[in-house]
Amino acid sequence: MTTTALNSRGTTPEPPAAPGLLDALQHQVAVFARRAEQTRLGGVGQVRNSMDRAAYLLLNRLDQDGPMGVKALAAGMGIDSSTVTRQVAPLVDTGLVKRTSHPEDGRAVVLQLSPRGLARLEEVRSSRRELMAQVTEGWTPEERESFCTLLTRFNSSLSARMAAAAEADAVAAAGGVVSGTGGVPTS
Repeated sequence: MTTTALNSRGTTPEPPAAPGLLDALQHQVAVFARRAEQTRLGGVGQVRNSMDRAAYLLLNRLDQDGPMGVKALAAGMGIDSSTVTRQVAPLVDTGLVKRTSHPEDGRAVVLQLSPRGLARLEEVRSSRRELMAQVTEGWTPEERESFCTLLTRFNSSLSARMAAAAEADAVAAAGGVVSGTGGVPTS
């Protein structure tokens, strides 16, 4: 009797992907990255390309998660605090984001989407939504849903990989001991 090992999700592991398929996948990801950068996937009409990717992602995060400090915003976006501080500054200067006192600790500052910021974000979202509708015009609702699910999963896997690499870099910088290894050096 043959038993099959289960992976961490409790399912049978998938066979490894064929090198040709992985080559095609990495090529399509590279083409997508180039097309996204060329068009900036910035929507259609007058709003097209009117907001850079960093600003869009910051405003979107504040809209989804509410007011938060720079550290929380940076952690949620997977970037460092100095980058968030630099990217938020022009959003504050233009009135799209406002700095307010933390409701529980008046000494702390939180970033909050302003009414003007929300209006601007909605304008850009609408334009980008129209672009997505045009690009996927011949797709079925199921194809759109499947693509969104797989792209979300792909992005989550990339984020997890980047976080693991950042942790490994931090461990290496701290002397090569990984938590969970019982203090055993990793090198």
